[in-house]
Amino acid sequence: MKRLQVWLPLLFALVMIVGMIIGFRLRKNIRSDSNFFGFSKETPLQEVLDIINRNYVDAVNTDTLGNDAIQEMLTHLDPHSVYIPASILKEVNEDLEGNFQGIGVEFQIIKDTVHVVNVLPKGPSDEAGLKIGDRFLQVEDSVVAGTNITTEKIKKLLRGPGGSKVNVKMLRGKQVQPFTIKRGTIPIPSLDASYMIDPSTGYIRLNKFAETTYEEFMAALEALQKQRLQQLILDLRGNGGGILQEAVQIADEFLDGSKLIVYTQGNKTDKEVYESKREGLFEKGKLVILIDEGSASASEVVAGAVQDWDRGTIIGRRSFGKGLVQQQYELSDGSGLRLTVSRYYTPLGRSIQKPYSKSIEEYNDEVIDRFVNGEVLKSDSAKIANGQVYTTKGGRKVYGGGGIAPDVFVAFDTSFMQKSIADLYNDNAVFIFPYIYYVEHQQELKQYKDPADFARRFNNWEELWNGLLKLAKNDSLNLGNVNAAEKQYLLYRLRANIARQIWRTEGFYEVWNTTDPVVQRALAELKK
Repeated sequence: MKRLQVWLPLLFALVMIVGMIIGFRLRKNIRSDSNFFGFSKETPLQEVLDIINRNYVDAVNTDTLGNDAIQEMLTHLDPHSVYIPASILKEVNEDLEGNFQGIGVEFQIIKDTVHVVNVLPKGPSDEAGLKIGDRFLQVEDSVVAGTNITTEKIKKLLRGPGGSKVNVKMLRGKQVQPFTIKRGTIPIPSLDASYMIDPSTGYIRLNKFAETTYEEFMAALEALQKQRLQQLILDLRGNGGGILQEAVQIADEFLDGSKLIVYTQGNKTDKEVYESKREGLFEKGKLVILIDEGSASASEVVAGAVQDWDRGTIIGRRSFGKGLVQQQYELSDGSGLRLTVSRYYTPLGRSIQKPYSKSIEEYNDEVIDRFVNGEVLKSDSAKIANGQVYTTKGGRKVYGGGGIAPDVFVAFDTSFMQKSIADLYNDNAVFIFPYIYYVEHQQELKQYKDPADFARRFNNWEELWNGLLKLAKNDSLNLGNVNAAEKQYLLYRLRANIARQIWRTEGFYEVWNTTDPVVQRALAELKK
């Protein structure tokens, strides 16, 4: 035993040395960013940041430097791989989750005062007693009137954990009233409107593809079918996309059998195929999908599948052209990385991702270039230049290489491009004035039973125009050069925005669609 006690430490040391040698030999064949003792090896980027933090002549925020370095690195990949700082990741995710924690009001900042322009029915603010036209004076200890308040600051003050309370002081008329509001879950709807646009035609508008989109879409479609839906207009204009699976499920409602909807494939990812699986609610009946230069990603998946299978008609203007799929990775500091991992392809195999070999600035400006070079005004330019041509089973020619080209082109309404009207939008006057008009005419507006009745019978055009002229003059905006067509466009827009005040987005689109040239063209095509 004494001999064993003498030799045991030496034996342990020998075993440890042999283990170290074997470990070092194996290390050459194992990918690792750790050193022998298990500590992570610093990258040159981290080393530089540490040296700056220890030795730089002035105080510096190394977190900001690190974020900038990551952003610069991603610019060498593609335009849709992005780094999301921890400070805004929660808000970015909320849009795709379809809800957030808040008090349930829409607000507009007018002359440095936060006005309540809409209150969510049965939401926290509605239950607390807030009304349209109320003005925020104070949120907890923060005075928010006359303090150069910003949209971001008021959002941070009003949002908070669900169930928590926020104390506010509001100005109603000339009276100051205190309210205590219990924050709750506030939905961010994907569906802007759903209604029967005529006795046989339904209209559904989606603004994004979030976690709740398919559920919202199905509820709307089922409600329309109870109203004898025979043909459908699906409006995806301005819909920048979102969750691919939501788009696949919606496309499945239009396609029969086991049809390919989309497939994705990347250099490091295997091919993944998405097909129609179940009997859809609208596999028969005429279908029109509306798109424009703001329709991207998941919107293009739906439009591409419908077009490739000759299932419906695509109307509008060429879509954005985003055929890249991102996966989000949560980083250790609470930030996130959305990295492009694959491309998606329509059933005919066409990639609709527009080129991005040049700078990101040129990529982002490509849509603006369509206005400059006149593409949005000419039907022959809806086809994709230098794009590959494909032919559907029905003999229709479709294009790859830069968005979905519509089957029926509708030019952009140039009234919106006039400087005087653009100035009104930049000044928010087109949104502020309808709110002011609504507050001043609430009793009068109660005579209209629904948006359709409002669209038929509202005729206070002269009062509407004079009120807008007065507001524009107070803001030093000149409407003296507006021609008859532009004036009519503005009046129709104001009427629709007043409807939004009464019936929210559903009211806006039901009224605006009566004059929207793209929707009117869709109705004409459905009658053919």
